[in-house]
Amino acid sequence: MSEKILMKGNEAIAEAAIAAGCHFFFGYPITPQNELPEYMSRRLAQVGGTFVQAESEVAAINMVYGAASAGVRVMTSSSSPGFSLKQEGISYCVGSELPCVIVNMVRGGPGLGSIQPAQSDYFQTVKGGGHGDYKMLVLAPATVQEMVDLAKVAFDLADKYRNPVIILGDGMLGQMMEPVVIPEPVSNLPVKSWATTGTNGDRKPNVINSLFIEADACEAQNIELQKKFKAMMDEVRFEIIYPDSEVFLVAYGTTARIARTAIERMRPEGVSVGLIRPISLFPFPYQIFESVVDTAKFFLSVEMSAGQMVEDVRLAVKDRKPVHFYGRMGGAVPTPQEIIDEVTRLLKGGI
Repeated sequence: MSEKILMKGNEAIAEAAIAAGCHFFFGYPITPQNELPEYMSRRLAQVGGTFVQAESEVAAINMVYGAASAGVRVMTSSSSPGFSLKQEGISYCVGSELPCVIVNMVRGGPGLGSIQPAQSDYFQTVKGGGHGDYKMLVLAPATVQEMVDLAKVAFDLADKYRNPVIILGDGMLGQMMEPVVIPEPVSNLPVKSWATTGTNGDRKPNVINSLFIEADACEAQNIELQKKFKAMMDEVRFEIIYPDSEVFLVAYGTTARIARTAIERMRPEGVSVGLIRPISLFPFPYQIFESVVDTAKFFLSVEMSAGQMVEDVRLAVKDRKPVHFYGRMGGAVPTPQEIIDEVTRLLKGGI
């Protein structure tokens, strides 16, 4: 498709995944991502794919494990409480080196929380919510078109590293409608010689496994995995706006859009303010802070949480300049004026 079409975020990412070669989806309904599996249930049947509404999120991620073992491109999606239930299976996928894409449209928490947008799954997603020493690439789109574009990127990276990749959105991105261009379907997918596709007697059977009974064997596997995670550090993605600024807002996803509006209102008033927008949350773009920290007065991390990404901002700045935080919780969304008021307060010497 080359023309722009108006699509809801949840549906756009589903169509983009199909274009990226994903013909297998296993999931379970939870607001505010329900349109994604609903769309997949209709479209996959039209392209000869497979959709299963599992009996639970736990079942869904284990179905993903099975499909990924067979070498196909496979995806699941959920929202915060459901994403929590997938953590054990996600750890198994990492331990077994299985590529897949997992979408989390975050909602307010903790507990059942609200069905409104939030960013309070940052720790769980970026720092590893399951057991064991593992990492996953985490991509954070800010527009519906970026959700579309990052869908193919996510599948390509999953195959490149044989590892799950997370697309971290929120309820607002999933529900909003914007014009998008869906790319043409991919024609060639990578050959996966490691997959459990049967041997016909031509080779030794492939084994997919994350169980290593002996400590030395498990450590050896962990050492190899850590080499992979280190290689993933090259996949940094970010955007910086007005890099010559004295004040930097740091925000991702929906919040970055709100921060950009605040910036465009402040700059005509003489406030030297810019934006650092991480697109990859792991790896976090620590290096971009090095290029601006000497001339910056302070950084303000703006999040829909009680303060999670701000810890990575502090690690990036390394106490060389003040790092402040402004957030809303539980599904409440910060407004541009709230951000403007906070920057104004800080510029006047507020703590």
